Amino acid sequence: MKPVVAAPMDVKLMNLTVAVLVLLFVVLCAMATVRTLTRARAFDIQGITVTGDTRHNNSATLRANVAPRIAGTFFTVDLGRVRSAFEAAPWVRQAVVHREFPNRLRVSLQEHQPVALWGGEGDARLVNSFGEVFEANLGEVDQDGLPTLSGPEGQGPEVLAMYRTLEPLFSAQDLGIEHLDLSGRGSWSVHLEAGAVIELGRGNADEVLPRVERFLKTLNQVVSRYGRQPSAIESADLRHENGYAIRLRGVSTTQPDALKK
Repeated sequence: MKPVVAAPMDVKLMNLTVAVLVLLFVVLCAMATVRTLTRARAFDIQGITVTGDTRHNNSATLRANVAPRIAGTFFTVDLGRVRSAFEAAPWVRQAVVHREFPNRLRVSLQEHQPVALWGGEGDARLVNSFGEVFEANLGEVDQDGLPTLSGPEGQGPEVLAMYRTLEPLFSAQDLGIEHLDLSGRGSWSVHLEAGAVIELGRGNADEVLPRVERFLKTLNQVVSRYGRQPSAIESADLRHENGYAIRLRGVSTTQPDALKK
């Protein structure tokens, strides 16, 4: 039996080099093939299917506006850029984009659902059901019944949450909230549909709610002393520690001059 002779080191190195070169050649060929396929015109984006909520946007118009901004093929198109292009359209809150082999995209849209106006007079912004503030053509919105919310930038969700907490309480007394405001210093105030302004003070819902409940619980008893209804409120200040101050239309706590003598 002949002894096994080890291959010389230079032969081993040559074999290893050949193997590496072959592997590198195969990888380069594969990359070139993939590159050629991904850039083939057969995979150019040929169409976009738009589904979902398009009540304020015509799907054909959306496609026409977005298509010029799309570059690449089925494999190379930037889905994030396509999504941003759709979300830049008025009323579109969210766009979800998927590829459809071999050369199409499918986009599902979610529109903003307006629940309130935002800001002061002349402000063309709305609040959606998530508390997000967005811009829209107010002429496309049925503003009847929409309250107005306002507050510092970025505080939309907090203001909407407070409105949703307070609105059922005031409605139970037939006092509709027309405007809820959060000041820059964190103080809340409510403007009622009847014109009254109620100062609620600072704090989160857990701090404000007890003051409002105390006020509304005793309101009928207080106004009835003066032969009035809750709708006669002109203003109220709930920022007092153990009570509140109230002003009623047609009721004065100041004595006439004739009675002072």
